[in-house]
Amino acid sequence: MKKRQVVSIALASAMAASMGLSAAAATDVAATDLAYKGELELMHYSTSEEADGNGGSDAFRTTIANWEAAHPDITLNQNVIANAEYKTEIATLAAADDLPDVFLLQGMNTIAWADQGLVMDLTDTIKASPYYDQYNQAYFTPFTVGDKIYGFPALTGGTCTVVIYDKQMWKDAGFDTFPSTWEDVEKASEYFNEQGITTIAFGNGGQWQANSCFLSTLGNRYTGPEWFSSLIAKDGAAFTDDTFVAALKETQHLFNETKIFNEDFNAVTNEDAREYYISGDAAAFIGGNWDESYIWASLQETDKFDQIGFAVLPQPADATEAPNSQNIGLGYAIAINPKVAEDPDKLAAAIDLAQELTGPAFASYVAENYALGGLTKVDDVDLSGFDQITQDFYNWSYVDTDPCEIYDSYIDSAVWSVLNTDLQTMMNGEMSPEDVAANAQAAYEENYLNK
Repeated sequence: MKKRQVVSIALASAMAASMGLSAAAATDVAATDLAYKGELELMHYSTSEEADGNGGSDAFRTTIANWEAAHPDITLNQNVIANAEYKTEIATLAAADDLPDVFLLQGMNTIAWADQGLVMDLTDTIKASPYYDQYNQAYFTPFTVGDKIYGFPALTGGTCTVVIYDKQMWKDAGFDTFPSTWEDVEKASEYFNEQGITTIAFGNGGQWQANSCFLSTLGNRYTGPEWFSSLIAKDGAAFTDDTFVAALKETQHLFNETKIFNEDFNAVTNEDAREYYISGDAAAFIGGNWDESYIWASLQETDKFDQIGFAVLPQPADATEAPNSQNIGLGYAIAINPKVAEDPDKLAAAIDLAQELTGPAFASYVAENYALGGLTKVDDVDLSGFDQITQDFYNWSYVDTDPCEIYDSYIDSAVWSVLNTDLQTMMNGEMSPEDVAANAQAAYEENYLNK
């Protein structure tokens, strides 16, 4: 039986699952006959320390090693820097127009670096990839400007919005599964409140949780994905649009006008709130996949372990979009320096490396050894070595639900700082959704749209 442990991973707000057995590659890299014989630069942050227990980094390093073995005539010069330092160093190199041949690109840098000609347009290359039909298309959004794509989304993704619920507690309330509508959740709250139990635990004490773990999924139910893509691309969408304001109104209603959530939701963190669920004081909890890993470890030796279930946010009555969505994403993509195109053979090698680091070799390894997913979908993953809860969460994360974007992974932190502060006030009933939207739009125009 493969075993998991709680570990930090490079993608903000994500956790990986590691196993007690030695990992082995599930799929070899393609034995492509490359004409290039020379040096190729690669810059990334999957250090050996990070790969110890980190599924994404372990798979990344393993796939790199396999690619090197398959192409002995190419010398791959790796510049491997820890994650925090990587962000600073890659920005410094970009400012000096001295980026390496192949590197990891953050979504928030895509538009600016594309405008500056620092990253290659890979649209046709990606569409011509032998793995294109297996790619999860939703992951390309943060690396797309207009109709052009500038990177192969890399490493692994984790959700920020999963409803974790106790199956038996909800059966006791009269529901065989977690409700698909907020109306039914309100009905269940009548039962739970009589029992002195919180229906759903949530913590927004750090302010970011309402945005990352709730609004970016609920908002997608009202706006659909095109709205946020337009916001990122500076293509006309606004925080003051009616559909987004409607999402804010529903958020305020659920937290301020119902008895669904714990009364101290704005005072406690998500770590505090998940303890309400672990202790049995709450019948469900909303958080991210890092919380799922912690809950998995905490309840493994208890009767509650087998009762763990997963669900998406219920659908609001007036929302018309994406009822099965949850926010998940890949925060980085493999990009190529346009200067590499000066040598067509070298460019072919760089493209082959990018394809393999995000293709079946990587995806199969990380799925079968860590129950995680990446850009390339893997059919019929053998998860039999994992416990049932891990299998269920893998399928919930990568197979059975529809991905949407995590708002605060993109645009500008100054915008989210304003929105997150106002959200907390609004959820207490002390600010109107319209004012929250207006303030967010002003911050968006000042810090992003007009830059």
